[in-house]
Amino acid sequence: MSSTLQLFDDPADSPSVAAEMQRQARPVEPGHYDELRDEQGQLRPAWQAFAEHLGAPLSDLTRRQSLLAHQIQEDGITYNVYNAQGGPSRPWSLEALPLILSAADWQALERGVAQRASLLNRVLDDVYGEQTVLRGGLLPSALVLGHPSYLRGLQGVKPVGGVYLHVVAFDLVRGPDGAWWVVSQRTQAPSGLGYVMQNRLIVSRLFPEAYRAMNVQHLASGYRRLLDTMTELASLCAGGETPRLALLTPGPYNETYFEHAYLARYLGLPLVEGGDLVVRDEGLFLKTVQGLEPIHGLLRRLDDDFCDPLELRSDSTLGIPGLMQAVRAGKVALANALGTGFLESPAVHGFLPALSRKLLGEELVLPSLPTWWCGESAAWQDVRDDLTERVIRPSYPHAGTPGFGGSSTVRQSFDAVIGRVLTPPALKAWRERIDHDPAAYTVQRFEPYPQAPVWSGGALSMRGASLRVYALSDGQGGWQVLPGGMTRIATRDAGPVSMQLGGSSLDTWVLTEEPVDTFSMLPSSIKLDELMQRQRPVASRTGENLFWMGRYTERTEQQLRLLQTSVSLQSGDDEMQASVSRALSDLAETNGLVPPGTPSLIKSPRVFERAALDALMDVSASQGAYSLGFNLGALARSAQSLRERLSPEHARLLRALGSDFQHRLTQAAMPPDELAHEHVDERGEQPARTAPPTRLRSLTQAQDAFEHLGMQLAAVTGAQTDRMTRDPGWRLLTVGRLIERLTGYAGMLKAFWENEALTHPQGFDLVLDLFDSTITFRARFQRRLEVPALLALLVMDETNPRALACVLRRLRTELIKLPARGGSHADMLALLPHEGVGVSLADLCAPDKGHEAVLALLNRLIDAGWRLSDEVGRRYFAHAEPTDSMVSA
Repeated sequence: MSSTLQLFDDPADSPSVAAEMQRQARPVEPGHYDELRDEQGQLRPAWQAFAEHLGAPLSDLTRRQSLLAHQIQEDGITYNVYNAQGGPSRPWSLEALPLILSAADWQALERGVAQRASLLNRVLDDVYGEQTVLRGGLLPSALVLGHPSYLRGLQGVKPVGGVYLHVVAFDLVRGPDGAWWVVSQRTQAPSGLGYVMQNRLIVSRLFPEAYRAMNVQHLASGYRRLLDTMTELASLCAGGETPRLALLTPGPYNETYFEHAYLARYLGLPLVEGGDLVVRDEGLFLKTVQGLEPIHGLLRRLDDDFCDPLELRSDSTLGIPGLMQAVRAGKVALANALGTGFLESPAVHGFLPALSRKLLGEELVLPSLPTWWCGESAAWQDVRDDLTERVIRPSYPHAGTPGFGGSSTVRQSFDAVIGRVLTPPALKAWRERIDHDPAAYTVQRFEPYPQAPVWSGGALSMRGASLRVYALSDGQGGWQVLPGGMTRIATRDAGPVSMQLGGSSLDTWVLTEEPVDTFSMLPSSIKLDELMQRQRPVASRTGENLFWMGRYTERTEQQLRLLQTSVSLQSGDDEMQASVSRALSDLAETNGLVPPGTPSLIKSPRVFERAALDALMDVSASQGAYSLGFNLGALARSAQSLRERLSPEHARLLRALGSDFQHRLTQAAMPPDELAHEHVDERGEQPARTAPPTRLRSLTQAQDAFEHLGMQLAAVTGAQTDRMTRDPGWRLLTVGRLIERLTGYAGMLKAFWENEALTHPQGFDLVLDLFDSTITFRARFQRRLEVPALLALLVMDETNPRALACVLRRLRTELIKLPARGGSHADMLALLPHEGVGVSLADLCAPDKGHEAVLALLNRLIDAGWRLSDEVGRRYFAHAEPTDSMVSA
């Protein structure tokens, strides 16, 4: 966290702040609970205390909200919106003001949430065991056994330690009388824990005095409980070894991927995707560049049906083939256990009171909203004619669920439907729809959302709010409820509470009358075996992304230098030589700056330049030109996949490359009058354009964009070279960069050599510019433009970082330091010359055979680079060798 949120505490008249809050916030709509004021219209005690400790006038909240938005942008906190135009990611939405819960409120919630979590775990134990609740009719068999998330393959299988649920989330609303109701529960892979902690870190620093003075309970011990429970259960699978844990994510395109990466980093777990894992001999293993590493515990953020394509959803590319068998064998602890998804059906809520009496011998402390599963004829008839004050929800999660009793009904998923907004014809249509397949629908009582204060547009407004709280298992039957949670608010006063529909979030402050828990996730002392465990292996997917990040970085730099050199030549006074034009045309095509088949600079220079301009920001390479836009997009995608590996500054810089480049190209193409009126918004961001910019007329207009990108790439190179840990992942990044440099620079020299462009000073100087070696050449050889001197500097000199001999020397050094897998290092080193470039300078300069010797050398090096790339992929990423050679010692 950067220091940008540090505030100046200006003195303020506290009563006036409270009075201003009370005056500005309009009364809530009838039937809604007011989180800010009591029945007499006075600020609730918690908000009175908050006003007293605000430390500034109420209007200062605008400044704090701006600081908050800046911090979100700086930290790269995102939330992916499916089907959003222009890409899936948008900044995480967080408001400055928290939701404040009193100690008395929380005590009642805490007890009720813990009881419900215990009940759900008991239900799962029974349903996958003796099934007494099904035989006794306390839970309809049709509802459970017909649910797609009930996994028959796990019937009779107890999870490790007998714990089905490790994390449970409950969505709550507060009724007009202040009573809490449970609306829904999340039992498969509850989302939000990462955002909860991120919200707390930001908002607590916005209001440091209030946060300390009001005795807000801290969160860290809850996350430690989750980690401890997972470690204890995983140790039962580890056979005496130190248990190894990981966090399973669907990948960077999941809506909450940021929090997966954040939570993994906070808990100290490797972030893995399904493709990173493999099941061998009923055990779960992580594919790493060192070999297969056992995984004993998996905190999953992937829904049940995607987890194993062999036994569950066959079209899933996100899961792990054979995971179900590993679970049956008791070789891995999953949090949460597979097969828990049927409890997320809203229909289950109607049966929980009786289940609590049966399984716990207690009445539910925290009730669900009154719920009717329409699969029970009596329940449906009870509410059929009274849908106006009800909410219609799907009983099952997705389309394609087969009908009961052999019915071929195909059920469609839909969002919750609020009866009071439906017209009479629409209500009639819904009754008929439910009559056709009643089991697919569940009806709940409509409960207006409570309304919480939000600072928006320089004033207080009241928005509908829903609270998500989390219960964390201790592995022994007890539960710890995270003191706080994720409060989501609607975009409008009474609109739907949904992040996908543009909603926002609040930090949730739970006040305590006890001492604040000051536990930190940083342990006081570390044991030696823990130190060894913290030196985590590099997952193969991570290694592959780093390898290609190195390649794309180098490739982008080479393309940029080629464009800059061409622009410099174009803007000069000298006419371009034919041999140089041929060489540049060949290089532009082979380096992806123009589509294949583009007329050369000699045949049609204007068409050639137009093609190069069109390709600059063609991120999809739709015309076959993989130019700067495409490679900048590839760099951004690799940064997204490596979020847990990169520093915030490094990640921000990689994300900014493409957007900054596009913006500068747009500015360069704007007419002067339009450019003069362009402005930035209050967050420092460029406004969205309603029309495409005017096209660039020549490459010379892009010079400013090229220069700025060059400086940014220099910073990226510095971050990769000087600010990353020298583990196998970094070495793969370096190897990728060096391979790209070897093939790229050998290709550049080959193009000029084949086209005999080095016989003219223009071509000679151009090659020196492309190799970034002009200053060194002139310092050594002045203006003696002789080919032997050029070969000595660009091919043979091991002190010149762009010279082929230096690149080869560094490659050999880094290859030796990679983990030895699938054969000795000698196999890879054999693809390269044993020393130097494999030939002498005298051979390259021989009067009779020198020309052919140089071409032969360059072709060998290009071929060696591509072969080495394939071998690195086979050895460290594909894991295609026999099993026994893959498992690391």
